[in-house]
Amino acid sequence: MDKDTRIKAGQRVIAIEAEAATALADRVDSAFDDAVTTVLNTAGRVIVTGVGKSGHIGGKIAATLASTGTPAFFVHAGEASHGDLGMVTRNDVVLALSYSGETGELLQLLPLLKRLGTPLICMTGRPESTLATRADVHLDVSVTIEACPLDLAPSASTTAALVMGDALAITLLEARDFGVADFARSHPGGQLGRRLLMTVDDVMHQGDELPLIGLDATIGDALLEMTAKGLGMTGVADADGHLAGVFTDGDLRRTLDLGTDPRSTPIAEAMTQSPKTISAGALATEAIQMLETHRIGGGGLFVVDTDNHAVGALNTQDLLRAGIL
Repeated sequence: MDKDTRIKAGQRVIAIEAEAATALADRVDSAFDDAVTTVLNTAGRVIVTGVGKSGHIGGKIAATLASTGTPAFFVHAGEASHGDLGMVTRNDVVLALSYSGETGELLQLLPLLKRLGTPLICMTGRPESTLATRADVHLDVSVTIEACPLDLAPSASTTAALVMGDALAITLLEARDFGVADFARSHPGGQLGRRLLMTVDDVMHQGDELPLIGLDATIGDALLEMTAKGLGMTGVADADGHLAGVFTDGDLRRTLDLGTDPRSTPIAEAMTQSPKTISAGALATEAIQMLETHRIGGGGLFVVDTDNHAVGALNTQDLLRAGIL
């Protein structure tokens, strides 16, 4: 098998699986809506089950559901008939995956689920199968051909099931108005958790570290404050403590280019008025967006309270150190 043949083989697999996924769009119909409604009306959890490759796909679907606002977990169908069915209650809904619709371990569960009164949603590639005809809702994930040249190894069919599972999970997310804050609660770890949970209060310089001078100060005073606090900027507050402006390294360069004497020039003549600020309690990701949108590269942002008093300051380096950039 030469290089070109190997490349073409890989491209063929992707093309077949892409076609299988695209074909599902026409099957997002009333049955799909019934599946969504069934889950939304369920007081308990979604119990996903399957065996073999379908089981692996089911595990991923359960994880996606759980992380997007629909409590769910995976139970192996073989283990379910040996005690794990005790995890399922009448308040739950079961989502069963079997491409043939004739998987013995799943068919064994049908009378037990019926006795419990637990709703059953299934995904199969055969609408006429035992599982499909006995389920409360059937989602058709059939494919015309597997990507495997022997048409044996589950490939396009598992992709179709995975895509249908994602469609179900994300539709439920939207139906529940599941937002960023909700997502953050189920993703507290790692960089994703930091990006979603960390606020500007967690990374800002405050108290004695906050660079701030009064409107009666000179440019020279501003330089001393900037040097002492090391943020490359200082805020300028009026007599009532409101943030009236900001003076940065960039403002200093422009001032010196004009030949201004920094020792005697009032800061009010050189500062940037109405500076970009961010509210206390805002997500750190919002600060990133502001820095990028307004191209505040070398400078930073002041954090203000509801009365426009400067309570903190941060820059790109602070966000980098916090691990969210």
